[in-house]
Amino acid sequence: MVEGGEDKTDFLECFRITWKTPYILRLAATAGIGGLLFGYDTGVISGALLYIREDFDFVDRHTWFQELIVSVAVASAIIGAAIGAWMNDALGRKKSILTADVLFFVGSIVMAAAPAPWMIVLGRVFVGLGVGMASMTAPLYISEASPAKIRGALVSMNGILITFGQFLSYLINLGFTQVNGTWRYMLGVAAIPPFIQFILMLSLPESPRWLYRMNKREEAMRILKRIYSSEDVEKEMKLLQSSVEAEQNIEADIGSNIISKCRNAMKDVVVRRALYAGITVQVVQQFVGINTVMYYSPTIMQLAGFASKVVALGLSLVTSGLNCVGSVIAMCFVDRFGRRRMMLVSLVAIIIGLIALSMVFLTSSRNAPRIDDFDSNHLVLNGTCSAYISAPKPSSWNCMTCLKQDCGYCASAGNQFRPGACLANDKAVGNACHGSDRVWYDKGCPSKLGVLAVVLLGLYIIVYAPGMGTVPWIVNAEIYPLKYRGLGGGVAAMANWSANLIVSMTFLSLTEALGSWATFLFYAVFSFFGLIAIFMLVPETKSVPLEQIENILRKGFSPFGWRREQSNDREAA
Repeated sequence: MVEGGEDKTDFLECFRITWKTPYILRLAATAGIGGLLFGYDTGVISGALLYIREDFDFVDRHTWFQELIVSVAVASAIIGAAIGAWMNDALGRKKSILTADVLFFVGSIVMAAAPAPWMIVLGRVFVGLGVGMASMTAPLYISEASPAKIRGALVSMNGILITFGQFLSYLINLGFTQVNGTWRYMLGVAAIPPFIQFILMLSLPESPRWLYRMNKREEAMRILKRIYSSEDVEKEMKLLQSSVEAEQNIEADIGSNIISKCRNAMKDVVVRRALYAGITVQVVQQFVGINTVMYYSPTIMQLAGFASKVVALGLSLVTSGLNCVGSVIAMCFVDRFGRRRMMLVSLVAIIIGLIALSMVFLTSSRNAPRIDDFDSNHLVLNGTCSAYISAPKPSSWNCMTCLKQDCGYCASAGNQFRPGACLANDKAVGNACHGSDRVWYDKGCPSKLGVLAVVLLGLYIIVYAPGMGTVPWIVNAEIYPLKYRGLGGGVAAMANWSANLIVSMTFLSLTEALGSWATFLFYAVFSFFGLIAIFMLVPETKSVPLEQIENILRKGFSPFGWRREQSNDREAA
């Protein structure tokens, strides 16, 4: 969920203006805490889940419940976004942010104090509602409370804070690994930023645009005087008036309620084709599998052969850091190379990366350490896996076969790549394995290719973030006719959240049913079809006037005739 960026000049101008008027930075930074919360609460669960499984046997034994803990926040975010859309217009941006803070705070406290797994789910519902509201309200407030010259730079700060929040969540997860109550602190720390934001927001004003629209023009004027120089205030008020009047004219034209807007939108061939493109890029963004990494990164590290939770969290910190780096790369190059090209190049690299990951996991699976029959039967009293005992050909088993039978694997002492024991997947048995100075595996197997898997995962992130991570949001901000931009962007965002929900709800089940290698190959196949869909449906929007985009969509976009049609349109203009 990362926003697009501005060029270097915009950021220099942003620095100059905010240095001269620090009140602007105070507005943007305070609202930007919402982006930080968004990133933190979507990232923290990946590490916390490792220790929740450890404390609650029910969670550890039921993959569907692990997926529920992760995905219920995504489902709630869809509802939160809808509630936020209503609150933004009816009650104002400030009250929406304050409400999101309350939801974040309550959800974090409920999770941290949860005596049972269902309480964690309840807390995730509250947090998800807050995420949905913050995801749309924070950038809206920043946009409407910022000078036009630096609006893009300040809004992009919210996107950077989202990826930084994800990075911070992994860092905090790592910091609490050796503390009693690990996951409770990981989840509870999230209550601090919303408390700070709530206090700070109480002293900040409502969005001047919302106030003007509510006929509170004197109050809007007072706020603008604190943002703009005295000579620019009157000019900004006139721009605000013309903008609000244009918006009201649009509502009179297409209707003010969602049903009439959708009905009129679907009658327009330009809007339909824009929606095809906008929804396509948002769905493909999720089905390349990115949120399997964001939500389950430490688990993936364990599947790659790193049994230690601390090591898995440390390696996950690297991948989230690369996501931040990729977001900065996008800000530098998206206006130079174009939206369409960056998405297509990103997808080609993603497909190659996913196939390579699939091959690494497949090779690791086939070359997993063998099972030592003597160790399996004598290492732990009554600890042998029952499925191994009753197997017709146990001599053919390796570590991966053992784990697929819901057993645990105790690696060989001294050399984890030598044959080990297949034991009952029980906490007491696992502790006995550790007590023998051996490593206990219940998610993945020892692998000589584990480091290669981490490298490929890092490359996957770094090619995803600048292209498919950033560009779909930019395309959806540009491709729709002005009067349908809010509706089109909202529908596409809902498609994004829905696809996110499907991916987060199915990843662990897919890895259990198909294996890790087949799951990554599945995402590679979907990415290939996504590549074809984007190539066929999505025109370039970089530096193309909005009217020309409408003309392209009205004629029907053809990827093979794009350059010729663009050239003809420019000559005609």
